[in-house]
Amino acid sequence: METDTRTKQILKVMYVLTWIAFIGLMIETGAILVSYVVSCFNPGAAKNLYKNLNLQELRAFSLGQYTMSVSFVLAISGMKAFVLFLVIKALSKVNLANPFTSEVARLLEKISYILLEIWIIVVLNNEHAGWLLKRTGITSESRSAEEFIFMAGLVFIISQIFKRGVEMQSENDLTV
Repeated sequence: METDTRTKQILKVMYVLTWIAFIGLMIETGAILVSYVVSCFNPGAAKNLYKNLNLQELRAFSLGQYTMSVSFVLAISGMKAFVLFLVIKALSKVNLANPFTSEVARLLEKISYILLEIWIIVVLNNEHAGWLLKRTGITSESRSAEEFIFMAGLVFIISQIFKRGVEMQSENDLTV
């Protein structure tokens, strides 16, 4: 019984922390978007786009390449926020009396696919940054992609375990 209440407390804390992280990522995504729009009208604003991200040289070189670089950053930030939104939904659906539900399994699988999509976008961003550096000598932000493919695989495995748990639970319900 004590474990049950401790688990409930941990899930509640995780739920609150996930909300905080989600709100933070939404603010970050909005700030990047607003900074980009401002920098389109005021090229000097590209010097400190967000968190000291300096794309002024790229903005001066080509608005199209600058837009592409900012689009990658914006997409990654927005998709990470969406992943946290799905985690919030999954945490709100968890019932400790009956933990394996098809809805939670489906949400976990969806999270894994979105993490895979983030990995693809990060890889494209890094290729674009490498191309820019080689072609123009201008550096753009590159990111580490490995953690996204690792998380995608891990969450996918957990979603498959949840699917099997749902199957076993329904089989158990039928035999009782």
